[in-house]
Amino acid sequence: MERFFDKDMRVVVQGITGSQGRFHTQLMLNYGTNIVAGVTPGKRGSEVHGVPVYNTLDEAVRRKQVNTSIIFVPAPYAAEAALEAIEANIKTLVIITEHIPIRDSIEIMSYAEKHGVIVVGPNTPGVIVPTSCKLGIMPAHVFKEGNIGIASRSGTLTYEIAAELSRHGLGQSICLGLGGDPVVGLSFVKVLWMFERHQKTQSIVLIGEIGGNAEEQAAEYISSQEYSKPVVAYVAGRTAPRGKRMGHAGAIVMGKTGTAESKITTLKSAGVKVAEKTSDIPRFLS
Repeated sequence: MERFFDKDMRVVVQGITGSQGRFHTQLMLNYGTNIVAGVTPGKRGSEVHGVPVYNTLDEAVRRKQVNTSIIFVPAPYAAEAALEAIEANIKTLVIITEHIPIRDSIEIMSYAEKHGVIVVGPNTPGVIVPTSCKLGIMPAHVFKEGNIGIASRSGTLTYEIAAELSRHGLGQSICLGLGGDPVVGLSFVKVLWMFERHQKTQSIVLIGEIGGNAEEQAAEYISSQEYSKPVVAYVAGRTAPRGKRMGHAGAIVMGKTGTAESKITTLKSAGVKVAEKTSDIPRFLS
């Protein structure tokens, strides 16, 4: 994971001149993230917080050797921005934008897989390596450096659980938001694979929610691979009614699949400790 998220990243912000791009660029710079360029068509020659802005990603790559992109582009244009990044040979892509049409997200993921690109999101709070770098919109003050990896489908729960761990003196190695949409890039399975190879990460917290089968796939992976690191999970949405979307576009139970009960049962059968309350998680990891 060091290869993807560290101080050596050369980051470009797509949509840097928009209100969200501008605001979060400042916070990421303050945290130490190496942002070297921004892209907004028609804004070449301007600067945002000292970061030069270019019209195209090709020009940013050519002039600043960027290798990582974070996207704050509005939903109707986000797919075009993501595809431009992939074509420019950027290998790590964080898509903050929410409400991207599912058809566009499918196109992004298909193209990214074909070109060996890691996509975090869309509709993600991003990634943070405590005290090192931040790619996203996470409130940095709740995180503490340590050896617990967090992968989450919920931004708000990521902050809440990280803060709970930090209060108990349990720091985090990398915290990553998968994204709340039905179609996202990184899955729990891919992140578990990455965490197992990440030396600093000694234990893992998975934060799931109702809808889809990402948690069930994670449980199957943990069982079949005889996973070597301890995993703790929390599943949100136990009281959610069937057929009603709760919070995220991907958090909806249809038929008999995707319920909190099925996820919890499957995770427990794989040897994962599942917390009933977020406050239980530090105790499971102590």
